[in-house]
Amino acid sequence: MAHQIQTMAYVDAVPWHGLGNQLTKKQSIEVWAQQAGMAFDIKESPVRFMTESAGGLGAIMSFPEQKVLYRSDTKTALSVVSNRYQVVQPREILEFYRDLTQISGFELETAGVLKDGRKVWALAKTNQTAALKGNDVVNGYLLLATACDGTLATTAQFTSVRVVCQNTLAIALNSGSNAVKVPHSTSFDAQAVKRQLGVSVASWDAFMYRMKTLSERKVKSHEAMNYFLKVFTDPNTTATGLSNERAIKKVQELYDGRGRGAELASSKDTAFGLLNSITEFVDHERRAKSIDHRLDSAWFGQGASLKQKALDQALLMIA
Repeated sequence: MAHQIQTMAYVDAVPWHGLGNQLTKKQSIEVWAQQAGMAFDIKESPVRFMTESAGGLGAIMSFPEQKVLYRSDTKTALSVVSNRYQVVQPREILEFYRDLTQISGFELETAGVLKDGRKVWALAKTNQTAALKGNDVVNGYLLLATACDGTLATTAQFTSVRVVCQNTLAIALNSGSNAVKVPHSTSFDAQAVKRQLGVSVASWDAFMYRMKTLSERKVKSHEAMNYFLKVFTDPNTTATGLSNERAIKKVQELYDGRGRGAELASSKDTAFGLLNSITEFVDHERRAKSIDHRLDSAWFGQGASLKQKALDQALLMIA
């Protein structure tokens, strides 16, 4: 399989990677679980090993400090973790949205399984939306994801999606962080996480105010080049001036008109356009081993860090 998105469900438009089962709107959590491939449990088993003896195999021994996590349906082993590791079930990720969809007007839009079930996520559209000049629409979303292989704490974060290009950008909470993270050394309390996220309206308004200001900040060609150099130059190698020339060339092309939405009034020759050339590069153009590696990086890994750096540099232009 060329990708590692085992199963996924979505509503509305086909996702940019073209994968998944399409659902009609307002489906139940139970339907989402089935169609997104999340209707399984993560089971636990003690770690056991076979000793050797002079005559061949010896006794079966246990290692109580660790346990194996595996899928209830396929029995596929997912990881070996500490005995203190607190599992978050795939169904819990979807259940997180039950009251949000029933009461608060949220709509589940995508959910799925990566890497045989080692990572699961769900993304819901909030009731927040705004338009910049040129009818450049940006919608608010809430992402919840977890992993059982030690690569990710259970993470909830608000994110924006620019409709014209489907670029994503994390929205900072009032605390200044971009996400609420629950380590697997503690139990996952969905209601506590929602309380921590509860300032979403204020966060959204502040975020869109910054985006509007960026869309009104005109940029000269030398400023654009300086911006790209700052984003793509590694601060650890500034003495030698090392930067990613291929990436800079690509984002310049996106900024100069080849990017989706690059010709809209909000983006053409503006700081908002600079930022969107980076987010489009990370989400859609950057080299990746597979689709799920790109998705993982764009939301949680190096891609997410690069987008945050791009946002920080853009905001300096309007400081």
